[in-house]
Amino acid sequence: MRRTNRILPVYSADISGVCSALYELGGMTVMHDASGCNSTYTTHDEPRWYSMDSMVYISALSELEAVMGDDGKLVRDIVDAAKNLHPRFICMGGTPIPMMMGTDFKGIARMIEKETKIPTFGIATNGMHSYVQGAGEALRQIAVRFCPSGEELWGMAGEGAHDVLHGAPAGSRGTRLRVNLLGATPLDFSLTGNVAGMKAFLASHGMETLSCWAMESSLDEMRLAGLADVNLVVSAAGIPPAMELERKYGTPYVVGTPVGRRAALRLAGLLRLGAGTGKSRSLFAGGNGHRDPSDGPSGGPWGGSVDLGLTGLPEDLSGEHILIVGEQVIAGSLRCSLREDLGAGDIHVLCPTEGGADLAEPGDILVWDEDEAIAAMEKSTVVIADPLYRQVCPGDGRQVFVDFPHEACSGRMYHDRMKPFVCGV
Repeated sequence: MRRTNRILPVYSADISGVCSALYELGGMTVMHDASGCNSTYTTHDEPRWYSMDSMVYISALSELEAVMGDDGKLVRDIVDAAKNLHPRFICMGGTPIPMMMGTDFKGIARMIEKETKIPTFGIATNGMHSYVQGAGEALRQIAVRFCPSGEELWGMAGEGAHDVLHGAPAGSRGTRLRVNLLGATPLDFSLTGNVAGMKAFLASHGMETLSCWAMESSLDEMRLAGLADVNLVVSAAGIPPAMELERKYGTPYVVGTPVGRRAALRLAGLLRLGAGTGKSRSLFAGGNGHRDPSDGPSGGPWGGSVDLGLTGLPEDLSGEHILIVGEQVIAGSLRCSLREDLGAGDIHVLCPTEGGADLAEPGDILVWDEDEAIAAMEKSTVVIADPLYRQVCPGDGRQVFVDFPHEACSGRMYHDRMKPFVCGV
């Protein structure tokens, strides 16, 4: 049976992506499902659960309520909780049972918002998609509901916002570009210092981190995202809010994660180029396998020490057939670094989450099933993937498997093997 996993794990679901993206923003997130989904999320998908409080709840949907379609109890419970907790916003997310019930999340959200006067939105997640889709939509909703119009933003931020909103060239307002990091959640970056590394990367290139969507930034900081000169999309979950901020403010965005040396240096150049031209760009050059010459030269291998957080990676990659398994933006950025820093040639990406053809190269696998994934790994001489993928790789010694633990795949099982992989300079 195609599209069915017998051995390989599935990645965190869309509802976990919603909860992860909104975790630090002071809102109340409600999973509409029977008891159990919340413990799955907190046990496997949320490393902040034991060190940081957040209002993540479950509706405890009963069988009778599911059969009768009783939404009244859900509304009453959320309203009562909101009156006691006073969240900044309320978000509801669905699971397979509400999907089968045909739950109208938008309608329920309007009812709750009318009664509580608290911004409320519903996201029709259903557990059939990965965390990328849920997190991306949650962050887009933040941009829709909380980022003010251009004129309102001007009033909130004072005169300094006027040039931003009315087309003054980037750099004429000061020497430091202002950048939002979009798509940062522990599901992709864990708590190993990657977010701090990305901020350090921007600072080392004369750029200021305006806000990080959504780790280590408050909702109030994110509301001022329209003041940025350019946005940096560091994972696929950052693409929906990037597109919304571009629509609302005209802010261009650049897709790529600062990994390695040459690729990270080129990414910094793309940020300056995007801010200067007002055009969005990608580290991956449109998925055709060739970079835009205006991105700047990549040259040959770096020749120096490059720390990618990958233990056991062969020193000579020139003749290897490499497969990277993971989230598309991070995996694609890693591919750029392996080529430009270490001289690798034949590299493909297997994306087990939602991915876009515009960020892919020929031979990448976006729509896949387990048999197709296993076949691709068997053909590769080097596989870079979460350790759970070891069980389907040949054990005859002719293949090198490099551990690249992914929170959204194996949860906290391999935290002791997780290392920072972004470039901080």
